[in-house]
Amino acid sequence: MAHETATLAGGCFWCIETVFNRLRGVESAVSGYMGGHTPDPSYEAVCNGDTGHAEVVQVSFDPDVISYRDLLDVFFTIHDPTQLNRQGNDVGAQYRSAIFWHTPEQKAEAEAVIAQLTASRQFAAPIVTEVTEATIFYPAEGYHQRYYEQNPHQPYCQLVVAPKVAKAEAKFGGRLK
Repeated sequence: MAHETATLAGGCFWCIETVFNRLRGVESAVSGYMGGHTPDPSYEAVCNGDTGHAEVVQVSFDPDVISYRDLLDVFFTIHDPTQLNRQGNDVGAQYRSAIFWHTPEQKAEAEAVIAQLTASRQFAAPIVTEVTEATIFYPAEGYHQRYYEQNPHQPYCQLVVAPKVAKAEAKFGGRLK
């Protein structure tokens, strides 16, 4: 079967990209921007909040090895889907929680997962993750790709990215490369 694409936003793309690139069945996880109105946005423009884009990770995956549902399980584990337009100290609509669906099946699956999480009361507050049709994906600048691997000792990576990686390793260790 051919690879499929998933596009997810859950705060800083460095965190999400790092975890997804470690999953078996993921061919690539690329940091970028989606969901705004500015063509070819720069990181600086997105950070200023003027573009409407979210920081996203576009994941190419083999559904015979890892399912879209599995990707969503990881996604909801490594970020807080109850924080509106923020993740921790990263504040602004560019850090919103969003699932950009590429097929009607992905939309249905995302809505079902959110309904199940809501019914299970896994989170103390309501889930604010938006489920939106995918639009044009703009890859982020080269220095953002695999940022954690290139800068593991950078303070943000130590304080924010590393704990998310550790959480994913603890919960999904058997699914990692």
